[in-house]
Amino acid sequence: MDDKLMLMIPGPTPVPEKALLALAKHPIGHRSGDFSQIMAEVQENLKWLHQTQNDVLILTASGTGAMEAGIINFLKRGDRVLCGCNGKFGDRWAEVATAYGLNVEIISAEWGQPLDPEKFREVLEADTEKQIKAVIITHSETSTGVLNDLETINRHVKNHGEALIIVDAVTSLGAVNLPIDEWGLDVVGSGSQKGYMIPPGLAFVSVSPKAWEAYKTADLPRYYLDLGPYRKTAAKNTNPFTPPVNLFYALQVSLQMMKAEGLENIFARHHRLMTMTRDAVKGLNLPLFAPDHAASPAITAVCPPESIDAEKVRSIMRKQFDIVLAGGQDHLKGKIFRIGHLGFVCDRDILCAIAALETTLQQLN
Repeated sequence: MDDKLMLMIPGPTPVPEKALLALAKHPIGHRSGDFSQIMAEVQENLKWLHQTQNDVLILTASGTGAMEAGIINFLKRGDRVLCGCNGKFGDRWAEVATAYGLNVEIISAEWGQPLDPEKFREVLEADTEKQIKAVIITHSETSTGVLNDLETINRHVKNHGEALIIVDAVTSLGAVNLPIDEWGLDVVGSGSQKGYMIPPGLAFVSVSPKAWEAYKTADLPRYYLDLGPYRKTAAKNTNPFTPPVNLFYALQVSLQMMKAEGLENIFARHHRLMTMTRDAVKGLNLPLFAPDHAASPAITAVCPPESIDAEKVRSIMRKQFDIVLAGGQDHLKGKIFRIGHLGFVCDRDILCAIAALETTLQQLN
C-alpha cells in the first residue's frame, strides 16, 4: 500500500501531521515582521528545550554543519584538542578537526562500548601547561546505540579550567536530559530531523559566554558557518542568510508540541521506548550491541542471529511491512541493524515494529 512507510531509524524521524501541514503553507519574506515574530518564538522555545539562557543559533545545515561550526568558530590552527571516538560520528569529528589543522588526540573505545571518563581525566590532569583547548564528545553515538557519560567527562573538563567542551547532541537533545546551563556546556550542536520531529535542513548551536570569549581569537577559516553574524542577527529575530522559511513553520509547531508534553514527560517517554525495545529484543533471544548501562534513548543496535546478514532482516521488514530500520555503518554493515525510537514515536510504533521483527525472524528460520 502506498504512503504507509514507517521510519524506525535515527533520522529522519517521523513528522507529526501538524508539522507537515505547517510545511505546506505559503512562504513569507524572511525579512518581514511576520517572520521575525516566528523567529522570536522559536528562539525562546529553543532555549527552553536546551535548558539554557545562552545563544541558540539556527543554521541552514545538517547536524554535521552544526558540529563543524562548533569546532571552527572557537579554536585556532594547531590547537590541541581531545576527541572521543567510539563510533562513526566520533570519528567524523576527529576528521573535521584534522581537516582544519588542529592537533587532534583521540581517546577511543571499541564500537559498542562507552568512552571511559577516566581516560579523559588522566590526560586533562596531566596537561599542567593547559595546552588542551577543547574536548569534543558525541553524547549519543548513533552508529552503535551508545550513550556516553557526558556529565562525568564534562566534570573533568571543567576541572581542567582552560578547555572548552564541544558536544554532538544530534540524537540526544530532546530525548535525554541535557541541562546545558547546569552542566556548563560550552558548545552543543544538534539537527532538526532528530528529536525536533521535523525534516532535515536546520541545525542548532548553543554557545556559552566562555566560548564567545574564545571566538574573539579563533583564526580558522569560516564564512557561511561564522557564528558571529548569526548571533548579531538573532538578536534582531532574523538571520544573516536566506533560511528555509517553511521549516521554521514546522519548527514553531513541533516546539509548541514539545512544550505541551513537557521536558520530563519527553525524557520519560524516550526512556520507556528504549526499555521496551531492549526488553523485546532480549525476549527474541537477539544480542544487543550496546550494554544496558550505556544504552542510547534514541536508537537500539541489534545483532541478528548467527549466519544471517542484518541486511536480510532490513530487506524483509521494508518489503513486507514498510518498516525501515537502519543498518550498520562501515565495518558493522551486515552485522547489526538499528531500531530508532527518537522523536515522534510512541508505544504503538514499538509494538508494531517488534511484531514485524518477530515475523521476519520466523521467515528466516
